[in-house]
Amino acid sequence: MASGGSAIRGSRVGAGPMGEQDRGFHADRIQVSYWDELGNETVRSFAANLPDDEIPVTIDSPQSGLPAGRDKANPPSVAKLEPYKTHLAYVKERRTEEEAEQLLTEALDQLRARRGTLTQS
Repeated sequence: MASGGSAIRGSRVGAGPMGEQDRGFHADRIQVSYWDELGNETVRSFAANLPDDEIPVTIDSPQSGLPAGRDKANPPSVAKLEPYKTHLAYVKERRTEEEAEQLLTEALDQLRARRGTLTQS
């Protein structure tokens, strides 16, 4: 058998030309533009019958990662990022210095009691 084979190898039987428009129903769409602080525009498509309150007010810009809004003149600014808090910082928010001293004293007493029984064995 000669190489080259069939012209339809790898395609579906009955497949039409690429981009055939009469296959299936295409919903009407609206396009909404979003802008970030750097002026990057991102266009998103939504169903035309979607209520306006279900279309997001802000999105994350794929170009910059910044928030992007629908108002080109006033794009949303980056929310202030809280610095990373350590476990100790969260504990200090919940405990006073006196409570911390008391807990530390109790923990040290328990540790010393355990070590005292462990050294006797």
